[in-house]
Order: sequence, then structure tokens, then C-alpha cells
Amino acid sequence: MNNKPRFVGLEWLRFSLGFFVMVYHTAHHYPQLDHIPWLRNVTGMGFFATSTFFVLSGFLLAHVYFNQNQMREPARSFWIKRFCNLYPVHIVALISSVLVLILMHWLSVPPDGSGVSPRLVVYTTNEIMASPVLLRHYMNNAELIINALLQLLMLQAWNPLYLTFNEPLWSLSTLFFFYLMFPFITPRLLNIKRVKLAIALTCFISLMPPLYVIFNALWGIPWTGLLQRFPLFRLPEFICGILCYNLFRQHQQRGYRPGVVRCSVLSLFILACFILATWLYTQRPERFWYPLLHNGFLLPSQLTLLYLCALLPAPRSNLLRLYLPRLGASSLSIFALHVPLFYLWSTFEPLLRSIFSDRRGGWHEWVDRAGGIQLSLSGYALFLVLTVWICLHFQEQVVVSIRKRLLNRLL
Repeated sequence: MNNKPRFVGLEWLRFSLGFFVMVYHTAHHYPQLDHIPWLRNVTGMGFFATSTFFVLSGFLLAHVYFNQNQMREPARSFWIKRFCNLYPVHIVALISSVLVLILMHWLSVPPDGSGVSPRLVVYTTNEIMASPVLLRHYMNNAELIINALLQLLMLQAWNPLYLTFNEPLWSLSTLFFFYLMFPFITPRLLNIKRVKLAIALTCFISLMPPLYVIFNALWGIPWTGLLQRFPLFRLPEFICGILCYNLFRQHQQRGYRPGVVRCSVLSLFILACFILATWLYTQRPERFWYPLLHNGFLLPSQLTLLYLCALLPAPRSNLLRLYLPRLGASSLSIFALHVPLFYLWSTFEPLLRSIFSDRRGGWHEWVDRAGGIQLSLSGYALFLVLTVWICLHFQEQVVVSIRKRLLNRLL
């Protein structure tokens, strides 16, 4: 296992996907970006990054944990290691999100601060509503307890009605389900000889749920939530990642490597798919484009992106060779922690600017004035850099330490 090559290009891809998701969840808070329409449209394609991350996870796990189609360790130790890698990130992100939401409610910075609460959720639906306020819901005590238990058990992705506390954490819940399936499905997938046919069939299967939704015009609850995060509906993406590794390994064993011309054509294919998908999703009024693009239509381009990134050579720069694996390893922390960090940033940036604009004012005056202060793009750039820095060090100094302690107890 230790002699296996590291895919430096995939480390870069891992980090880029986490960064993309962070921008997707935060950029819409900056109306200044509306003056750059193409940028606003591109940042709305966060689901492309999440799906690609699921594909990438299947590829990397198959590469790391399998030798000659045999898993290098028992399933139990694999599950424990994956749990110890995932759960510390998940639980810290969950607790910090709840605490930050309580803090935001206490500060009550206008216009939304007083309404913020861990109980507040938004129903997941593509139905056209007269007012978005109709989708807002405050969980009662029973709902709060049930969803807290789902979060603690990393089962929140199975709730198709709404997302709770920290919305991106559903992806960690879905990943955990993939990890449970991995020892059972991977040996069979790696033994497949006609890999391209298997990939095509899996892509077709992934389109079955959205096609069912489209043909029956099921735009509301719970179907939108099921398409977005139901682990069984997202499993084909993970399976495609494993199959992509099988294909990549077969090519390596035969000494095949696509030439410059073919790589260029494949790169243009990825770019064309992304541009077309962005246009269809943001400019076309038909509602059926979102479920198709979200669940399977873009899988061929995502697999091609993964394959090409795996071919990238190691960089010559010592600095890049040092930081790319570290940045790649921090991607899960970026996925999980950017939401509570942005909650804090979007609350305290206007509040601090209000205080510094008139230091002689009182607290209530500062809070009221902060509600009218727009978040700045320069502050946003600083937020993105600080979040990456925080998540990188959190991964290395907190997650790694907790993981070692858990492994010493459980293995």
C-alpha cells in the first residue's frame, strides 16, 4: 500500500471541489457579484462539485485499500478508520454550527439575526412558491430531538424534508453510507472486465430517479430532497468512481496513456459540458434540467475530469509538493466548517465596521447600524483565505490527533 503512487492531481482536485462548495454556499450573500453574470451563474453549480467529490472518493478508496482486487485489511478495520476520519470533523462542525446559530440569535443583528435559530429549517422543494417564507419552518421539540439524533448518528441524509443545523453535513452522512457499502461492492466492481459498459449502465441507472420525478412532475416534497441527498440515489456516483479506477488501472497495466491531442479533446468535452450545464440550469425555465443535471447527466464529464487529473504529473515546485496533499486532506473540513465560519464572518464583519465607524455609540445603535452595512468583497476574499487556513490546521492538529486516539482505543 505504501508503494502505491499518490495522485497529486487528485489532491488538487479534492481541494478545488471543497473550495468550490464553499463559494457556492457563500457567494450569493454578495450582491456586488451580480455585476458579473457569468460568475454568478458558475458559482451556482455547487452540485457539480459535490457529485465529483463522491466520484473521487470511490476512485481514491479503491486505489488505497485494494491490491489485486483483494481488500488489504478486514472490513471492520476499514470502517473504524473511515469513522475516525469522518466523525471528528462532523461532530465539531455540528456543535460549532449550533453554538454559532444561538450566538447569532442572541446578537440579533438585523435583518435576519433575530429569526436565526437551530430550529429554523427550509423545506427542500422545486415547487414554485408564492413566497419563499412559506418554506421556512421552525422544528418542534420532537423534530428537534429526532434530527439531533440523526445528526449524531450521521444519518441526516436520510431525511428528505429539510436540512438541519449545518446544511453541507448531509454529504458527510452520504459518504458514511458509501463507506459501509465499500467492502461489499468494490471486489465485484474491480473484477468487471467490460468497464466502459458498466460505467454506461451505472450512468443510466443514476438517471432513473430524476426521470421518474420528471415524468410524474414530482417537483415538491419529499422528491427534491430524495434526489439531492438520498444515499441510495447518490450511490451510482460512488460506484462510477470505483469503476473509473478499474478502467484507469487497466490502462496502466496495458501501458496505455492518452496523448496530448486526446487529452485536449477530453478537456474541451469537460469544459463544454460544464458551460452547457450552467446555461441550462441558470437560463432555461424548464424545471426538468435541475434533476437531470444534478443526478447523472454530468457523470461522464465528471469521470473524464477525474481520469485526466489522475494523469497529472507531480509538480516540480517543492512548495506545491508539500502543500497539495495537505490542502487535499483539508477538503472535508472545508466542506463541513465553512458554514459556521461564514455565519460568524457575516455577523461580525458588519458589526465591527459599525463599531469602528462610531466608537462613541452604544451597543443597540451599533447593532441597528450593522444591519444596513453590506458585506464587502475584500472581506470575502479574506474570509476565503482564512477559512482555508483554519481548516488546514484544524485537519492537521485536531482531526489527526483525535483520530489517533480513537484508533488506539478501537483497533
